[in-house]
Amino acid sequence: MTMYHLQTPLSSADVEKLAAGDVVFLSGPLFTARDKAHALIRREGSPVPLTGAALYHCGPLIQDKLVLSAGPTTSGRMARYTDEILGHGVRAIIGKGGLPAEPFRDRAVYLAYPGGCGAAAAQQLKVLGVHLPELGMAESIWVFEAAEFGPMIVAVDAHGKDLYQEVRRSARIGEED
Repeated sequence: MTMYHLQTPLSSADVEKLAAGDVVFLSGPLFTARDKAHALIRREGSPVPLTGAALYHCGPLIQDKLVLSAGPTTSGRMARYTDEILGHGVRAIIGKGGLPAEPFRDRAVYLAYPGGCGAAAAQQLKVLGVHLPELGMAESIWVFEAAEFGPMIVAVDAHGKDLYQEVRRSARIGEED
């Protein structure tokens, strides 16, 4: 396990050096997107530049441009959009619960952020702007400036390793004993 402090937007080299189990902290622009934003990006394209982006599956709580809470939401709901979103050049997806590993191979990583840490996450994020506010606070695309956002674990790396699959495999082996 290695610890990395990376700056967004991320490069291919940034992603390639990460291995499942590494710890990551991100600084720089960070975008949020949930179900409705993913569907809208599919239909109409993205209102934000996604090349090298870190996309956070999060429905933040914002008051007067202050982030009050920004915990991760379950990424599985956005699984059907993963290949297409990564095709826009996204280099990291952040969330909880995991996503299938195959779309990430040779292009991106999935970073697991601990659930229940929304207040801690909020302290590392500053609002820069919002797109699609008509979708509502949780579903809008928020643009944050991240300052050492993390710690996050590389749960799926660009080389095909998936920590979630390893745990499932290990659990099945344990059941057979």
